[in-house]
Amino acid sequence: MDPAATHNAAAVTSGSGPEITVRTLTPDYREQWDEFVDACPDATFFHRAGWQEVIEKAFGHRTHYLFAERNGRIAGVLPLGHIRSRLFGNALISTPFCMYGGIATEDSEVFSVLESTACALAERLKVDYLEMRNREARHTGWPAKELYVTFRKSIDSDPEKNLLAIPRKQRAMVRKGIKAGLKGEFDSSINRFYEAYSQSVRSLGTPVFSRGYIKLLLDVFRDSCDILTVTHDGDLVSSVLSFYFRDEVLPFYGGGTPLARQLKGNDFMYWELMRHSCERGLRVFDYGRSKQGTGSFNFKKNWGFEPTPLHYEYHLVKAREIPDKSPMNPKYRLFINAWKRLPLPVTRLLGPLLVRNLG
Repeated sequence: MDPAATHNAAAVTSGSGPEITVRTLTPDYREQWDEFVDACPDATFFHRAGWQEVIEKAFGHRTHYLFAERNGRIAGVLPLGHIRSRLFGNALISTPFCMYGGIATEDSEVFSVLESTACALAERLKVDYLEMRNREARHTGWPAKELYVTFRKSIDSDPEKNLLAIPRKQRAMVRKGIKAGLKGEFDSSINRFYEAYSQSVRSLGTPVFSRGYIKLLLDVFRDSCDILTVTHDGDLVSSVLSFYFRDEVLPFYGGGTPLARQLKGNDFMYWELMRHSCERGLRVFDYGRSKQGTGSFNFKKNWGFEPTPLHYEYHLVKAREIPDKSPMNPKYRLFINAWKRLPLPVTRLLGPLLVRNLG
């Protein structure tokens, strides 16, 4: 292990109660880690232990998955990834390549111990900053970025009630897709998904993830991840990769071909996912994060979802201010506009080399 990393077993504090010990995650603790995550209200899908394997194998980054033990049981977890990039800086992030992260615990003393351990680790690693991607404000006095919001909404067990809950104009888009004869099916291969997804992100000027990364997600989270693909007369229209956590569905990566705009393919796709999810007994549809003032933000609001601010909080180490890696940053506009004009095969070749540095 990196000598700058946390020791595998370190007694941090005894406080007024039983001693709290902070450890780094090893394979023999993964089952206990996930059992804690499944039960902890503060935890999310992006706290699952499988992300450690994904971040290390897909991108080659070192991870520091910390957990606190009290009385021999896990009482809190903090997944951290160390992203070192000449282009975008040196950072310790919870959780990179994910929309949520931070410390998951219901114990205030455990929270303080994990927070201080993470800050000390950031100092030893001499990173620019430590970033916590929280759904709620957690770190009083830390600089915070409020660029992102999330869209979450309860769904009914009756598909018809969910359809009627969609605002009228957006519901009309869904009905157009239905009338056009679009069909949705769960895919056993990533091929159609990757075709639709890579076309969409190129159009947005965003580097694409690799096929290997998508395959790894499906392998690591095989019990809680799938792909829904929409076609029209056999032609690919759109496709979405979703995660499942407790009673929630989280459409995470998606995209469409040029047919999607013409046939309202994305509208139909998300409706199909919602319909299947409520029939499976899921009760929360998590549309994920969007930047305020973007097309994605407006699309989700049109579904009747209300935005909830995300609290990305920072402990600055070498950096003097919080980073701005957003595509909305003016200094990236030239690159984004140029990327949109690149041939699709070129973006599929170069994209994975760039996106691994973004986190």
